[in-house]
Amino acid sequence: MTAQWDTVTIVGVGLIGGSAGLALAKRGAAKKIIGVGRSDSSLEAAKELGAISEGTTNIREGVANADFVLVATRVSVIGNQLEEIDTCVRPGTPITDAGSTKQSIVDRWEQSRSSRKGRFVGSHPLAGSHKRGPQAADPALFEDKLTVLTPVESTPQSDTQSISAFWQLIGAQVCHLSPSEHDRLLASASHAPHIVAAALAAATPREAHRFTAGGWRDTTRIAAGDPDLWADILLDNAKAVTAQIENFSQVSDQLQHAIEEGDRPTLIKLLTLAKESRDALGS
Repeated sequence: MTAQWDTVTIVGVGLIGGSAGLALAKRGAAKKIIGVGRSDSSLEAAKELGAISEGTTNIREGVANADFVLVATRVSVIGNQLEEIDTCVRPGTPITDAGSTKQSIVDRWEQSRSSRKGRFVGSHPLAGSHKRGPQAADPALFEDKLTVLTPVESTPQSDTQSISAFWQLIGAQVCHLSPSEHDRLLASASHAPHIVAAALAAATPREAHRFTAGGWRDTTRIAAGDPDLWADILLDNAKAVTAQIENFSQVSDQLQHAIEEGDRPTLIKLLTLAKESRDALGS
């Protein structure tokens, strides 16, 4: 493949950023991939894996000559990083992020859109793992996975197209949602499920651990994710997450009541509804 960009800069070289770097390198899509990280050790690890060609801990230096910038860091810092990046990039540089929430990030950018140098469109690749760091990076992470773009009314179509092309080039499928719709739907599909998994893991007594098998381990896998990262996500999307927790609690209460009352028909009805919902997704 002919290189699409001379220089792509990836801010944050962990699982998502590292995987994007590996996918770009595998396809020869960028002549140079610059990684920006907090530590020399993580940058060196990413370089040894081939996810980046060079690294720096200075975000301003890292983005100054970039033709495309991906910010793959925690949602709690993306807003500040976008502000700093925008002061350093060349006018017209496409910028996107990989944050799991979108409303607060996009709103902050849009407040000063008219004076921006960069061309930002929010993104959220629905791919990941409870593992972290560049060592967990996978060049196939995004292949056939959905990436949500969150353009707003003032976003030029050409900006959305350039960000879409980036994700499609590394194998992702792309769809568009408003930032608010993204956060509402992802509260149900991703954020609240983490709460459920964490609650089950925390509520299971240690003496039962030796008896856990596939069901418990499958259900609680995501509870092994980074607590700091997940606290950022849940607090940033608090309203939508708490609404979904309330929905879950209502169904949980119905199940509990049916069990306590020995109400087999209602219990079967609720379990059947759950099975049909899960079966609709396929394997």
